[in-house]
Amino acid sequence: MARQGKMQCEPRWTFNTQSWADGKKFKAGDMLIFNYDPSLHDVATVDASSYDGCATSPSSTVYTSGKDTVKLKKGQNYFICSIPSHCDWGLKLAVNASS
Repeated sequence: MARQGKMQCEPRWTFNTQSWADGKKFKAGDMLIFNYDPSLHDVATVDASSYDGCATSPSSTVYTSGKDTVKLKKGQNYFICSIPSHCDWGLKLAVNASS
């Protein structure tokens, strides 16, 4: 079945969320909606190196509203929580979006 329009998904932004995207198909332009308690977490878009190292870089965008919508770009999209130790404890997500 062909998909019409853009998909919106809400990953559960909590610890050990790395496998949330497993088995899901994403396209560039799809939207991820991150809902979380902003007094406890944030969402940062990062590159592969920052994802692996659980750190933000000057090119990272950090979202802090608790209700953030992020448009996927083609290829790998990486997200972490930049609060100290949260990414190390599994609060990170990698999503591959096809064209």
